[in-house]
Amino acid sequence: MEGVPRTVEEVFNDFRGRRSGLIKALTTDVDKFYQQCDPEKENLCLYGLPNETWEVNLPVEEVPPELPEPALGINFARDGMQEKDWISLVAVHSDSWLLAVAFYFGARFAFGKNERKRLFRMISELPTIFEVVTGNVKQPKDQYANHNSSSKSKSNTKVSGQSESESKVVKMSPPPKDEEESGEDEEDEEQGATCGACGDSYGADEFWICCDVCERWFHGKCVKITPVKAEHIKQYKCPSCSSKRARV
Repeated sequence: MEGVPRTVEEVFNDFRGRRSGLIKALTTDVDKFYQQCDPEKENLCLYGLPNETWEVNLPVEEVPPELPEPALGINFARDGMQEKDWISLVAVHSDSWLLAVAFYFGARFAFGKNERKRLFRMISELPTIFEVVTGNVKQPKDQYANHNSSSKSKSNTKVSGQSESESKVVKMSPPPKDEEESGEDEEDEEQGATCGACGDSYGADEFWICCDVCERWFHGKCVKITPVKAEHIKQYKCPSCSSKRARV
């Protein structure tokens, strides 16, 4: 079929074009995208097109479809979530869809092991749509290693000056104890500390985060906060404190 990508480079260019369109929908064109996702309409999908544009449309009628389809019914969840959470959810599904389309082409045109690895490596060099939308763009390790020393110095200064000590000591440390307690008492209390979400006891090998409002501690996995994400949070509010503030 004419125009269908057949090589690794062509599939990657197709991926990159669709990705650019989806990023536009969820960032610069987000107001327009939000309006088009009316929950009163039928099941809608967000499509990224190879020419770096996007469209919200009904799913294709043919079964099975010529290409993998995006997440169906994104409009139904729009009014039931905070806008940023809904946009993030659409971003995650869009990332999944892009990979599905790229490797559909890879399977259709019988990419071998090395071709599939090369395609995935090229794709992985780009931040995911979710990372772009949430601002959690991670520096690729191989590119980070190639930065000059001045760039490293600036990066290190920024981290240590703003959040390194906080993330390592406050965000990732065990639940707090009273300063007057002895070492043994502290150890006993540490073992008895529980997560404010699931109620499980503290584990030294797990990531914890403290709410700056109610001062309760939570497993990172229970409140969907990773160590990397915690480094970018200046003041963390747990789900309960966030909802209380929203109601006021």
